[in-house]
Amino acid sequence: MKNLTILGSTGSIGVSTLQIIEAFPDRYKVVALSAGKNIDLLLKQVERFRPKIVAVATEQGAERLSAGLKGLDVQIVCGIEGLIQCATCHDAQMVVAAIVGAAGLVPTMAAIKAGKDVALANKETLVAAGSLVMAEVERQGCCMIPVDSEHSAIFQSLAGQRKEDIRRLILTASGGPFRKHDLEQLSSVTPADALAHPNWDMGQKISIDSATMMNKGLEVIEAHWLFGVPGEQIAVHIHPESIVHSMVEYWDGAVIAQLGVPDMKTPIAYALSWPQRLPLEQKPLSLTQAGSLTFAEPDLQQFPCLRLAYEAMEVGGSLPAVMNAANEVAVEAFLQQRISFLGIPELIEAVMKRHHPEQLTTIDRVLQADLWGRQEARNLIDGGLK
Repeated sequence: MKNLTILGSTGSIGVSTLQIIEAFPDRYKVVALSAGKNIDLLLKQVERFRPKIVAVATEQGAERLSAGLKGLDVQIVCGIEGLIQCATCHDAQMVVAAIVGAAGLVPTMAAIKAGKDVALANKETLVAAGSLVMAEVERQGCCMIPVDSEHSAIFQSLAGQRKEDIRRLILTASGGPFRKHDLEQLSSVTPADALAHPNWDMGQKISIDSATMMNKGLEVIEAHWLFGVPGEQIAVHIHPESIVHSMVEYWDGAVIAQLGVPDMKTPIAYALSWPQRLPLEQKPLSLTQAGSLTFAEPDLQQFPCLRLAYEAMEVGGSLPAVMNAANEVAVEAFLQQRISFLGIPELIEAVMKRHHPEQLTTIDRVLQADLWGRQEARNLIDGGLK
């Protein structure tokens, strides 16, 4: 029996994780949950899985949760301190880090410092503070297992291989809903358009990131830190069918890939059960029915967010954290229709150009860079950036 904490239990990854746990009650037990503002769903999750401790974003949320859980023996906490309590829960052996955005950094780092294994679905943690996070993983001797389908595919394709034999990591990308749009068409994209991903069911923020291809840029930086491979050895291929989840190319010409139907339950289950595999009731992949699998180079003029991510990774230091912070503000502003779709990369690039990168030596320095990026982005929006 493996005891689990789930950070971000009401998001898409959290919900899928709980569905897997429910299917294998003899293998997994939930000891802690955290969520933001979706108290109604969290109430149902707590009643079903009976964790020992639950964290919510606000005191008001904690009061609502407490009122709905009368009679249940559960500790209710809130805010960042509550998240840290869940992440470091004594009974937990693994923490599923599924909080979206930079908000996941502090509790994920707390889990690592407490020696917990981490199933990582929060790519922003490594984007903002990759060097500090991976150094702590090594120091504590814990495992960090990727949940993102692309990084899980690379993790599986590297099994039994030597790092020095890697020629390239090849991340695949669906291209999102606008891969065939020109710049004129992209200029009129609405939030509803951008949220309609053709292959994956994701939350709002990740869906917008996929549409701009910033999601793939963040994944490039995440892969750099997870696998210790320099940026020039990490490529992106547009693969609209979303069957090949990523590949590793070796110096002898061999390419090893992981394939499967586009369903996040597979990489989540692998992270929970590694090095074993769970007998999921998944629809099997039929390559004969899938038909042709196509691949193409990404257009960096059409999707400049991917270019910006490579640039931030190359410069390093505080710039990736600033880029990520500006992106989160830009996505929120786009969803509120305060800036256009093309205004997202324009805002991010403007913030990056105003930043003077510095070396990151502590998590506090990362948080300061994140705060600076957010404030600069908001100032630009308030100043009239469209």
